[in-house]
Amino acid sequence: MPQYTLQINGQPSKVDVAADTPLLWVLRDNLDLTGSKYGCGIGACGACTVHINGVPTRSCMTPVSTVGRKQVTTIEGLDPKGAHPLQQAWQELDVPQCGYCQAGQIMTAVALLKENPKPTDADIDGEMSGNLCRCATYLRIRAGIHRAAEIQAKPATAKKVKA
Repeated sequence: MPQYTLQINGQPSKVDVAADTPLLWVLRDNLDLTGSKYGCGIGACGACTVHINGVPTRSCMTPVSTVGRKQVTTIEGLDPKGAHPLQQAWQELDVPQCGYCQAGQIMTAVALLKENPKPTDADIDGEMSGNLCRCATYLRIRAGIHRAAEIQAKPATAKKVKA
């Protein structure tokens, strides 16, 4: 079996898996990163979304052999302390219901806010339409993205320096 050294959440990770093993299973089964979920296996639901070099990617359809040295970011690597504006907004507004799809929702929303820091409802609906939520929390997801945009837009508080 081939060995791959993947760059996962800023750290090198070695795995021995078949070339056609989906990245999702490498993350979950080999690296114990279980935030990304299996939803459909055909890239239609978005529950498995991770970033590869900053681009939201369906990990259920991405063979590990195609990843190479690209940077993979999972929900666990977004902000280990949960302080990313989207994570803050999700908690503040209690966005998830069952939570199963939420890692994929957040990872897709991260890319949206990076491209468009002040999205409209239509922008959000268009970008997020490929991510399914069985609990239909779409209005809360949209509100969470708007709230994250507000959090992101606030200037960082300057720390007082003692003289």
